[in-house]
Amino acid sequence: MIGKRVQQLRKEKGLSLTELAERAGVAKSYISSLERDIQKNPSIQFLEKIAAVLKVPLERLIDDQQDETAINESELDEEWFDIIREAMTSGVDKQQFREFLDFNKWKMKRPNEE
Repeated sequence: MIGKRVQQLRKEKGLSLTELAERAGVAKSYISSLERDIQKNPSIQFLEKIAAVLKVPLERLIDDQQDETAINESELDEEWFDIIREAMTSGVDKQQFREFLDFNKWKMKRPNEE
């Protein structure tokens, strides 16, 4: 739920409803109704303003999977960095790496066909 994510991030940043509304240039009542799940379909423009003040990517407000799948840089051990460096030096570009990840996700979702 977008409203709950906005509320959580707002509180993490130590902002009141009034402060967030003033900094984003939006109505305090609208943020309040969003956080209370009364307003469920905010515009992208509204969310962009909120995300900018909260200093988070817009996707963090929209995508409920974002919180669950986000990886902190501190969670990446040196072996992951080595793998990334090796891929880069071997000529694998970002697009190829994304294609591999997409293929791997697709493969994992398929039922075992034996």
